[in-house]
Amino acid sequence: MSNRPTWQERPTVFGLTLKGLVLTLIVLCMIYPIYVVVLTSLSSAGTVTEAGGLVTLPGELSLGAYRELFSGGVVTRAVLVSTGVTVVGTTVSLGLTVLAAYGLSRTGSLLHRPLLFLFLLTFLFTPGMIPSYLVVREMGLIDSYWSLILPTAVNAFNLVVMRAFFMNIPGEVLDSARMDGAGDFRILWRIVLPMSKGVTAVIGLFYAVGYWNAFFNAVLYINDNSKWPLQLILRQYVQQGMDLVPNTRTADMAAGYALPPNLAIKMAIIVVALVPVLIIYPFVQRHFTKGVIIGAVKG
Repeated sequence: MSNRPTWQERPTVFGLTLKGLVLTLIVLCMIYPIYVVVLTSLSSAGTVTEAGGLVTLPGELSLGAYRELFSGGVVTRAVLVSTGVTVVGTTVSLGLTVLAAYGLSRTGSLLHRPLLFLFLLTFLFTPGMIPSYLVVREMGLIDSYWSLILPTAVNAFNLVVMRAFFMNIPGEVLDSARMDGAGDFRILWRIVLPMSKGVTAVIGLFYAVGYWNAFFNAVLYINDNSKWPLQLILRQYVQQGMDLVPNTRTADMAAGYALPPNLAIKMAIIVVALVPVLIIYPFVQRHFTKGVIIGAVKG
């Protein structure tokens, strides 16, 4: 009888088969909703009516929902706003997080313990909605794109994960660079960041997805609907039935065009909101184990 622990035993055929079935079931549970959403957005009015709602079996396909969605300019502008906020916000957040995490990973840095305590304190206490709004208003950021970035520029969890990863870098490497005359910024740029590509990519993805999916800050701070991000447009249309292209809809009705059903348009907006994340995620997914788990466990 083997004395090896259970987790070191060779898997049995039954175990491998069971794992395969479970993983297949999980994949299907993830893919099926996306399949239904995409198929419904591409279905004609007759197919949606025949299905009585969400379409599960392919029928007559149509791009009418996407045509109407982008014809009015509201969604196109919202996509540009969300893209700009995501790119700028991720750059700002990642830069601030890297600088703060590197400084806090050096135990002899100035005000190391008080600053670390202040960051960790945000895990327990968060500002309320009204104080946050008053601060943003006093800073003159109402109706400014910066109100969608600065209030959430640094996430304490991401900072702690990146700090833990930086602390795992051998001190001898940094000391040798310092003996060669390199300063802190050169060490960070030339040594620390190249050794931390995994955790940097993962934290960058966390920030990017957060900015892309955020809508509540826009509800609070953006009064000009021409500055609304895509997620707020999606919320307004799905929950409140906002007409995205009223002039185009009226013209199409007068010309006798068959208008796509509202359900197909809703699904089309969801697809537009999902596509960027689905495109970026596969390129970053391979860094998750190295970037997050190793940094979190060893820290």
